[in-house]
Amino acid sequence: MNCLHDKQSFAFASDNYAGVHPEIMQALLVANDGHQPAYGADVYTLALQQKIKQLFGETAEAFPVFNGTGANVTALQSLLPRWGAVICAESAHIQCDEGVAPEHLAGVKLLTIPTANGKLTPQLVSKQAWGFGVEHRAQPAVVYISQSTELGTCYSVAEIRALSDYCHQHNMKLYIDGARLANALVAENTDVKTMITATGVDMLNLGGTKNGLLQGECIISMHPDTHASMPYLRKINAQLGAKMRFISAQFLAWFEHDLWLNLAANSNQMATRLANALDEIEEITVTQQTQANAVFAVLPAHARAKLHQQFHFYDWDESKGEVRWMTSFDTTEKQVDTFIAAIKQALVQT
Repeated sequence: MNCLHDKQSFAFASDNYAGVHPEIMQALLVANDGHQPAYGADVYTLALQQKIKQLFGETAEAFPVFNGTGANVTALQSLLPRWGAVICAESAHIQCDEGVAPEHLAGVKLLTIPTANGKLTPQLVSKQAWGFGVEHRAQPAVVYISQSTELGTCYSVAEIRALSDYCHQHNMKLYIDGARLANALVAENTDVKTMITATGVDMLNLGGTKNGLLQGECIISMHPDTHASMPYLRKINAQLGAKMRFISAQFLAWFEHDLWLNLAANSNQMATRLANALDEIEEITVTQQTQANAVFAVLPAHARAKLHQQFHFYDWDESKGEVRWMTSFDTTEKQVDTFIAAIKQALVQT
């Protein structure tokens, strides 16, 4: 097949724009030869189970799935009673970026809370954690957070532990959407046993698609009492892969020699490089702390229009002139510097 795109093109719209890391592509080729049992009975998925236990603890169980929305829907269903509700930030991914999937597929009521930086605290959660035992109110059962958040900020280990303690004191579960968990681990300079296992997180989605994988996410159930329902929920949500070995093999290669963390480190560093340069430009205001691989900034409308002619990126809040720029595992210093030069040029009035 002929190549249909410019191989030198790059964007700052989403880390989903990036391709597949060569080591991940090689892992797919290795897993491709010969026959293996279907639906997760293959040797790669069995090896992934052991790797997840090594990383997260012996009680952890891995359930590879196709995509993030499917992971969130399936995981939340496993944690919720039929009458349960999910507390989340107003800017949460399940609220803003998954259509009506949580409501339509999972049957979930979302109880949202405004936040300035995309992060919840026990004090904020308490605004929706009420009405327990009242039949007229959906019962708060799960607190959902993203790590990193939709605004590029990260929860510290202490902040996650405080949320987990609050949830468990109120008979709720804590679920982490870890589509960019690797970025948060690097930003907080810690590991998953410290950030996830030791803090008491009940379930999470470990995302790989945004960080070098071709396709694939992995739901991780941290406690045996939630393991049993997962195979059935994964099936009814159309997230059971017949050739699961190709998802699992990617994760195995991703974990090898800390590739996942190294890729995340690059995307974080490139975002920091961009944010630091923007701080020197008077006409631009960075609106969120740049901790992971997202930069949020306000710039004049004429500059945004010019930049859109050259690069793909998202207008985040048009009423404020705020944009979101994302860096990826394969973003280079040269690309960032080229983009910075384009920004400066776009700010020049003609």
